Amino acid sequence: MRNLRLDLCYDGTRYRGWQRLPNREDTIQGKLETALSRILGEPIEVSGSGRTDAGVHARGQVANFHCESAMPPEEILQNLRRYLPEDIGIYSCKEVSPRFHARLNAREKTYCYRIWNSDAPCVFERRFVAVMSEKLDMEAMKQAAGLLLGKHDFSAFCGNNKMKKSTVRELYAIEISRRGEEIQLRFTGNGFLYNMVRIMAGTLIEVGRGQRRPEDIPDLFGGKREQAGFLAPAQGLCLEEVVY
Repeated sequence: MRNLRLDLCYDGTRYRGWQRLPNREDTIQGKLETALSRILGEPIEVSGSGRTDAGVHARGQVANFHCESAMPPEEILQNLRRYLPEDIGIYSCKEVSPRFHARLNAREKTYCYRIWNSDAPCVFERRFVAVMSEKLDMEAMKQAAGLLLGKHDFSAFCGNNKMKKSTVRELYAIEISRRGEEIQLRFTGNGFLYNMVRIMAGTLIEVGRGQRRPEDIPDLFGGKREQAGFLAPAQGLCLEEVVY
């Protein structure tokens, strides 16, 4: 049994997220599995590095799958590019160690949340940014972001209230920068809970609006979901990179 790794990107606008759903064809995992099963002539199950939400994008998603077929990786790649829709792109396909697993072997991930912080129209990037015209206090947001860093119980930043596994994660870096009318929030950590990045983004936005004080951030650790900020819109989020 061979193990192959895919490096891919996608515009998540018209998809119900990464994870395959019963009787639906509008998920990234579902599209990949359908295409690979057709190409290789055998049932294929794909494992991704993480399950992006409905409407969330990826520039650096990683996945792996096992197959019996002897088809060369280069041929699989060319066939995938032929059969997949134009909003799912495959950078590479290569054979890897039988022990490689896209999710279990990931050491860190980086997500970027993009905010169009202007009342000027944003026609060409509208599917990839959250539009928020009110002025945001970036210095306050940076102060709050610094207090999120480190190893903490991020239960208040988890959208799954029935989470049974540990909600402890470690954030290595949060970079907040402005490029013209756009503010970017870049989060790097060893892993992220369901909705975690979007809730952190919503919390930092509330700080930027003056609705929340930076110094109150530590009180959220180990807390309940309703204590943290709002769930920021999905279209502003993109999985940038996965490191192994």
